Order: sequence, then C-alpha cells, then structure tokens
Amino acid sequence: MGCALILWAETTEPATARPGLAGDRHADVAIVGAGYTGLWTAYYLAKADPSLRIVVLEARTAGFGASGRNGGWCSALFPVSSRRLAALPGSSRESAIELHRAMQATVNEIGLVTAAEGINCDYHKGGTIVFARTKAQLARARAEVAEAHDWGPGDLRFLEPDEVAAQVRATKVLGATFTPHCAAIHPGKLVRGLATVVEGLGVTIHENTPVTAIESGRAITPYGVVRAEVVVRATEGFTPALDGQSRAVAPVYSLMVATEPLDEAIWERIGLADRPTFSDHRHLIIYGQRTADGRLAFGGRGAPYHFRSRVKASYDEVPRVFKVLQATLRDLFDGLDDVEFTHAWGGPLGIPRDWCASVGFDRGSRLAWAGGYVGDGVSTTNLAGRTLTDLILGRDTALVRLPWVGHRSRRWEPEPLRWLGINAGLRAMTFADTEERVTGRDSRIARLMAPLIGR
Repeated sequence: MGCALILWAETTEPATARPGLAGDRHADVAIVGAGYTGLWTAYYLAKADPSLRIVVLEARTAGFGASGRNGGWCSALFPVSSRRLAALPGSSRESAIELHRAMQATVNEIGLVTAAEGINCDYHKGGTIVFARTKAQLARARAEVAEAHDWGPGDLRFLEPDEVAAQVRATKVLGATFTPHCAAIHPGKLVRGLATVVEGLGVTIHENTPVTAIESGRAITPYGVVRAEVVVRATEGFTPALDGQSRAVAPVYSLMVATEPLDEAIWERIGLADRPTFSDHRHLIIYGQRTADGRLAFGGRGAPYHFRSRVKASYDEVPRVFKVLQATLRDLFDGLDDVEFTHAWGGPLGIPRDWCASVGFDRGSRLAWAGGYVGDGVSTTNLAGRTLTDLILGRDTALVRLPWVGHRSRRWEPEPLRWLGINAGLRAMTFADTEERVTGRDSRIARLMAPLIGR
C-alpha cells in the first residue's frame, strides 16, 4: 500500500530523510526501532543523562509501523485486565491497581510533554465512550463497570441512552460506558514531532537500517554493527523478523478507513463535539475518533494473520475488510450514506501469547525490551520509555516495581498451529458478534474461544 492512502502520513508535514548507518560505530545505548517505544525511551534517557550517546536504528523511516498508522487513542487501556495482572508471579491486587493508575497518569504525561516540547499532535482529552447496542453488549458493559469499581478508582461510568445522546448520537444505543482517561491524537504528528525533538537532544536516528540480530552489546545490520553498553528492542509487530524471535509475538493486522472532512450539518447530527474516542462492546474490536480536521477515522480487526508471521506491504490492503469498516461506521451513525471515504490503510501490531505487554532489562546480557501492546500502545509506549529509563539507569522507582516489568510471555506455538489458532480466534469473534445480533444472547462461541485469544 502506498503512504498516500494513510491519513496520518498525508496530513503531516513531510519528514526530511535521515542517513542510514555507514559502518560500525559505538554508543552507550542502541535502540532498535524508531516508533513510539524507541523514541520515548531515547527522549527520557537523553533528558535524564545528556551525556549518553544514544543511537536509534530504524528499518524504514521513523514512525513507519504502528506508531504512524494507529487509531490515535492515547488511552489508559492495558491489554490485560487488572485481575489477570494480579495473578502474574510476584504481582498482587495492589500492584495491578498501581499499573492501572500509572496508565491513567501517562495519558496526562503525554499531553504535558507534547505541549512543553511544541509537538502539535492535535491532543484533546475527551475520554472514551463505548456503546452497548445489543442486550449481550449491555450486559458486558454493566459487568465491566462493576469490575472497574472493584479493581480500580471507580471512574468508569455507565451511561443511560439519554446521557449518551448528550455526547454522541449513535444508532441502536441501549447504554454505554465512559472513561475520561483518553485523548484523541494525530499519530503521525506525534511520532514525527517526537523524532525531531529527540534529535534536538543529541540522539542519532539512522533510517533505512534494518537490524537483523540483537546480541549482548551488539545490534547487527547489513551496513555495520553498533556496539553499545545497552541494546533495546523496540520492534513490536516486526519483532519476528529478528534472529531467534520468530515466535515472540504474532503480527496481527488492524485496518483503518477515514472519511472526507464532514460538514457542520453532519456533525450537528452526530455530535462528538468534545472529540471522545468511540467504540462498542462487540467482540471483534472497532475504534474511532473525530479528527481535528473534521473527519471520522475508524478502524478494526478482521484481517487475517499470515503464515509464519509474515509482514508485507501488500497485507496492508484487504478490500473486504475496508468495505466492512465503512458499512460498520454507516451503521453506527445515520447520514453517512453519501459521505466519501478518502483513505484506507493498515499495518501489523504485536500480540504476545498471553496478550500481556511487558518491559524489562536483563542486567547480565545488557539487553532491554518493551512491547506486545496488542493495539494499546500509544500511551503504553510512553510508560515503557520512562520505565526503561529507570531500569537502564538503575533507579529504584515505583515504575520498575509495576507487575508488567520483567514479565516473560510464553512463545507462540509453531506453525501451522499458530496460523490455525489465531485465524480461528479472529473468525470466531466475527461469528460471535453475528450470533449475538441474531439471538440477543451472549455468544457461546466467544466464551469457548476466549482462552485462545487471551481474554
């Protein structure tokens, strides 16, 4: 797929190409990947110790992957629940709740940093509203609010239909959940702005420099070896391309579409004046936002996982899924039948076997990592960057004691079991949503498949 179809790339000022690596070099910290994880890590390390020689190695261009293609939800979402976090070895109820609070604080941290650094990424904190549009979804919404009150500060609210209509006028709404802990952003502006800021702090970014292997003290590329005291893996959905990492995460594609700028009459009918991000309580994830320039940007799962974790540009386009996304958005909001969809794109995100993101630093090998965000990475990457900074610099802080620190997900099954299992799970979620629309009852298929997809 060409970048012209990616809304965030087309509506961001073009970036100046950065030179690739030209021979061996030395650094204090080598970071593999110039997406949000790598750039936030470089930012906080450079702020904490300006004397550090930090080199970031990027296979394509800064923000080429999920950081430049996502739905723009800067949210407090973490891919597994507080209940599951509390069950991790060495974790507890209290530490799981602390991670939840840290995620909430991270949403504000990104707003503060982007304002301080002059990164205009259209940050607007309008929260997230998730519609319940069937009886089964309504039951899940109420259960989610009850669990949130049991496992957190209790700021997830249930909204009655009239309360929903005060914010947004979607169709078939029986209720909704609402959290204030989310900001809508322009992903492309954030990642490109962050890359410029870290370069201003003395960090070197080498683009078009793919890393083929990461070893203790070395990041190996076709153009030279970067030797460093610490090497950080920040490669997310592209991790399986590294030697020895083929089963670390599964790259699963998420796709998006975007409309032309909508006129005021349509916005008057839809609402979303405060730009809350929006979704509903179906099983197969969807996500949307009202952009700062007046479009609807909308995405969801449904594209297949590709055998042996392959990632190719041609996989960014799945016309069948694009049509489903357009139809789903038109079903959510009246009055979009004649609206033109001007952009369509996709890209891989990283899913670990237990769906639990992690961050860590092995002092013996001097290798660090972060990732496995399952699509919740816009803000989680910032928390990862701050946590990696504390780990690398040996700081004993509250961040390094959060339960995702040092977590190791088990590896995915070998092929063809991986291909069969993941695609069966994706197909089951689609069938489950259809079953619930027809029967009005919670799907047995979804309950049976939940362990396979980490729910």
